[in-house]
Amino acid sequence: MSFENLKLIEPILRALKTEGYTTPTPIQEQAIPIVLQHTDLLGCAQTGTGKTAAFAIPILQLLYQDRLQHKEQKTIKALILTPTRELAIQIGESFAAYGRHTGLKHLVIFGGVSQNPQVDALRRGVDILVATPGRLLDLMNQKFIHLDHIKMLVLDEADRMLDMGFVHDVKKIIAKVPAKRQTLFFSATMPNEIQQLANTILTKPEKVEVTPVSSTADTIQQSLFYVEKSDKRSLLIHLLKDRTIKTALVFTRTKHGADKVVKDLVRVGITAEAIHGNKSQNARQRALTNFKNRTTRVLIATDIAARGIDIDELTHVINYELPNIPETYVHRIGRTGRAGASGIAFSFCDQEEIEFLKDIHKLISKSIPVNEEHPYPMSPSAIVKKMEPAKNGSSHRHQQSSGHRDGKKRFGATRSGGNRR
Repeated sequence: MSFENLKLIEPILRALKTEGYTTPTPIQEQAIPIVLQHTDLLGCAQTGTGKTAAFAIPILQLLYQDRLQHKEQKTIKALILTPTRELAIQIGESFAAYGRHTGLKHLVIFGGVSQNPQVDALRRGVDILVATPGRLLDLMNQKFIHLDHIKMLVLDEADRMLDMGFVHDVKKIIAKVPAKRQTLFFSATMPNEIQQLANTILTKPEKVEVTPVSSTADTIQQSLFYVEKSDKRSLLIHLLKDRTIKTALVFTRTKHGADKVVKDLVRVGITAEAIHGNKSQNARQRALTNFKNRTTRVLIATDIAARGIDIDELTHVINYELPNIPETYVHRIGRTGRAGASGIAFSFCDQEEIEFLKDIHKLISKSIPVNEEHPYPMSPSAIVKKMEPAKNGSSHRHQQSSGHRDGKKRFGATRSGGNRR
């Protein structure tokens, strides 16, 4: 299956070719034809499935074809609602990439920055608006935005909207959108409240579901370091002495933990910054930019803040703390070893985390190779004792303990070789 098989128009195919994308991901293959038929869509898909392109590409095509038939004024015809600034920016980048030859104008709006440039762009005319709920409502209340001409509405990360307390705002916005429209609804999970919201805003939707990721890429070289909790800092500094590690994305479970690791690294002269929910929007974006252009060598992130971070040529992912949800391990290390390139994933495991490790091994159906050649090994007896099966067979798959107020996902089309933008 190639993008040509999806009956896409030449300007979009040309843009995809420029981006180096040849093969659609499963969700793109299923969703694009449905959207092009003007049908409502309920998409259940997780991180890294290529979801943004699954809605951005057909929206661009439908609006482009519509404009050829009706020479309309620049009114907002498509609205994409998303929970966070980072995700809004990435969706905007996707519309810019795929729509570069269509002449359609898109705008990204979010809070935490001056509204003036956003208002100026709105006055000049916009076809596609990508927005976070708070800033959108604010500009609607100030009469800068009118949604009377919306033909397509996308609700992205609906479960994250719920987590962040945006559902009430979303309902207010939907009430201002024409009832006669096409609606695309995406959520990684479907709790009752999300299912009810979907039922109220979708009309005869087609459902597309993508199986959660459970396997790790063969191009990623994984290593496990058993280490006492108190030695993790020293082990990380030891590993980073290797100058062949050009960039490293380091994961912690908590915001406080991320800040602490930054201080430890900066103290020994390693450039590092953190990205998590307590940081201002500008600080997060600045840290990400510095990491992408290699001004900062190490980026420390919590899982939710790191969703959607998409960095070309990321060589190393380091799990400073193992995640307490095993699927998260797959998502974390999947940020390296992309597009056929090789990647390296180091994981630190202390005694308390051995239960998490068991869950990870069960999910990926193999054991992560252990690296015993490091200066801070854990006592072998402690490992053996902890690795014995629990008498009650209990599993330690807890909910995320921190950072759940900021979220984003990684999306896009597939490059030959499997990269996802």
